Amino acid sequence: MDPARRPFDGASAAQVVYSLGPARRVPRRPDVPFADPAMSAWSHGEATLWADAMSHALVQHYGRWAVGWRWSHDEGDFDGGPVGNWCCPRDSITTPEETLARVVAALREWRGWLESLAGWFEAYPLKLADIEGQRILWERAARNLILQVAERTGCGSGWHGHCDQVLTWFLGHWGVAPDVAQDLVDEAIGGRFESWTSPGPVLVDDVAEQLALSLRPDDGTRSAEPAPDHLQRWLAVRESVPWQEAPDSGADGLVTPSRDGAAEDIRAFDGAVEPARAQGLLAALELVRADAARGAPLDFALLRSWQQHVLGTPQPPPFRSSPAFAKGGRERYGIGPDTHARLDTCLAESAMDGGQPLPLAARAARACLDVCFFHPFDDGNARSAFLALVFVLAREGVALSGVGLLRRIAFQAGDPQDPLILARYIDIHLTETRCTAASP
Repeated sequence: MDPARRPFDGASAAQVVYSLGPARRVPRRPDVPFADPAMSAWSHGEATLWADAMSHALVQHYGRWAVGWRWSHDEGDFDGGPVGNWCCPRDSITTPEETLARVVAALREWRGWLESLAGWFEAYPLKLADIEGQRILWERAARNLILQVAERTGCGSGWHGHCDQVLTWFLGHWGVAPDVAQDLVDEAIGGRFESWTSPGPVLVDDVAEQLALSLRPDDGTRSAEPAPDHLQRWLAVRESVPWQEAPDSGADGLVTPSRDGAAEDIRAFDGAVEPARAQGLLAALELVRADAARGAPLDFALLRSWQQHVLGTPQPPPFRSSPAFAKGGRERYGIGPDTHARLDTCLAESAMDGGQPLPLAARAARACLDVCFFHPFDDGNARSAFLALVFVLAREGVALSGVGLLRRIAFQAGDPQDPLILARYIDIHLTETRCTAASP
């Protein structure tokens, strides 16, 4: 997020935005009142897909920092952000001209905020090695940043999340190791900042003082040990999850949707990002369903046959040969001589077996997360994981009319709650599909 690492010309921002693929496909707003169910369906469906595609296109052009253009105040697209020029698809997508003007204004506003933060960080030239002589300066800087974030966000819903983030960025800027910085900020705030509530001066002073007092000269080296292997964390979580507790709407067998939710989502989202990307993924989806119909076993060989279409490569891509990283480097997936074989073993468990098989939603979620955290390819692993999920469902005659909850939510390798959350999301879509298919 450091603006010094990514050049940005605000004067040319409009030209860039208008040149991106999503700018040519601004969705048509339905002519219905805000309270009409059709407006909600449009906002959470087509309109959100378009905004996601615009975010992706901006990140592809400018870098990851640009994703914050939609981080609006209060309960907009994302809780408690510093952006006022964008709210949410329902309120912000109107005519193409007005909508794209809002995108440009929001992007410039977000960038301006990042540049302001960088300026405030530099206003206090601090050194961890001299922490004992500079604690008052660290405290003043932290107090100033808390007040700046509170003013910028308006202390609305979720504002404290961004405050936590800014303080963590500040410590990292001056050499505190990232995970140490996060822990120190969490301890200093201690859950005392609340939504819709401006922090009083006594609380702000106390948080800033606690943060300054907690710093140590070696905080920049306390994370020098090798990064944890999040694949191993996933394998440990995988064994502990009570998969049998997942909902089981798939137990009723064949589910034929009224529309092809997977294909519609690919055309809308991936197509808005890049038509060739959507074409490749649709070709892979067709192959997935053909393989499911013939009862093919799920393994890496099958994944790579799909991934050739996903990536548009001349040959099926190989299994990665080095550690992989995701989520901006926060997760690292190790590699060993048995990693490939372990993935095949895990994927084989997605099939209906004897005895008391796990619910279909649980097996589909587990296969999806296996691909995510084994991270077998150098690129396109999220798309591969989604195809694995679709395959597990399709192999048992199940398809979905919607997949919105399944493609744009990130899950953490070491979180024991995430697997069953994904299983519930699958079951929600499955239940909606069954109800829609059953209606006249």
